[in-house]
Amino acid sequence: QVQLVESGGGLVQAGGSLRLACVASGRTFSRYAMGWFRQAPGKEREFVATITWSGGNTDYADSVKGRFTISRNNAKNTVYLQMNSLKPEDTAVYYCGIPRWAGALVYRDVEYDYWGQGTQVTVSS
Repeated sequence: QVQLVESGGGLVQAGGSLRLACVASGRTFSRYAMGWFRQAPGKEREFVATITWSGGNTDYADSVKGRFTISRNNAKNTVYLQMNSLKPEDTAVYYCGIPRWAGALVYRDVEYDYWGQGTQVTVSS
């Protein structure tokens, strides 16, 4: 059974930093990209960042470019999201996911088959 477990969320002041982690277990996801999404209250889930298996390619939503960094450690089956210069509008539940197929970066949440339970990030002004 595939399981994704996120951690690292919390309450932080604007301008602060948090590092999220997502650990995958249950099967091998060799050659699969992974992604981070977020969902704020009353809003749809939105793309945040994605990374290829090798870590050589990454991409970000315009709203987080230059502030967030996605990375992964395949030996630990873990993907990270370093979030710096946080803003109140970053407040959301953050989810990691694994897409339906291996290979390229994946931006649409409907193309993801596996999700974690989410971790709350709250940024106070």
